Amino acid sequence: MTHTPEVAAFWDEPTGSWQYVFHDPATMKGAIVDPVWNFDPLSGATATRDAQTVLDYVRANGIDVEWVLDTHPHADHFSAAVWLKDRLGAQTGIGEHVVRVQTLWKDIYNLGDDFATDGRQWDRLFADGDTFMVGSLKVNVLFSPGHTMASVTYVVGDAAFVHDTLMMPDSGTSRADFPAGSSADLFDSLGRILALPDDTRLYVGHDYAPGREPACMATVAEQRRANIHLADAPDKATFQARRDARDATLPLPKLMLAALQINIRGGRAPEAESNGRHYLKLPLDYFQARPGK
Repeated sequence: MTHTPEVAAFWDEPTGSWQYVFHDPATMKGAIVDPVWNFDPLSGATATRDAQTVLDYVRANGIDVEWVLDTHPHADHFSAAVWLKDRLGAQTGIGEHVVRVQTLWKDIYNLGDDFATDGRQWDRLFADGDTFMVGSLKVNVLFSPGHTMASVTYVVGDAAFVHDTLMMPDSGTSRADFPAGSSADLFDSLGRILALPDDTRLYVGHDYAPGREPACMATVAEQRRANIHLADAPDKATFQARRDARDATLPLPKLMLAALQINIRGGRAPEAESNGRHYLKLPLDYFQARPGK
């Protein structure tokens, strides 16, 4: 039985987002992690360029996709989970605490009583410690909040999909200042992730390619040695001060207020209105102006 998944990575340059396909070479069963549904905020147009690239890859390589997995409700891109589910017959999954995110953003958007906040938009909600199989590969679910209160990491053999916790070592760690985010929780989550074996491949959720080619993976040992926020082994208070100070300088993601309306629905647009069109709404003056605005 193999314990080493094959991993393919796909970068969405406009959002700096990494999308992944992993599969079991022994059975050719696989899963997709954090696929992107493209969105142009100036025109309001959506497109499936990234999702089609992923779909073409799995079909060309004979991968039988059993799961389309979100690590959390993203603030920087729309999830293409439903689009891929419909074409592949796969199940969708996310961490069970997505229901808390749904409740929070239902209030922010003033959604009606017909918006369900019980996670029914996904086929399965994963709890910390849950396991499931992809072919002969066991996938372990690691609750890893901080960036959001619903984030999970998927650990598959010697690979882990760590979403918006760690960045590449030269970029540090991920922000923790979204509604109900927590730098304290992020520190604890990073400790759990970096307790994995040293040679574990950690696949990050984003890279903004600071003066180099985009990269998606560093091992536990590499992150411990070189991550600019962690290499000096800060204690929790020091890390929080460092992370909070950095977050105070960051503008909100430009797609956040659009993306959360899609992603708390599992990757679906709001119901069409009487003219057949779908609309997004903005909560004026709910968020304070941020740096750079």
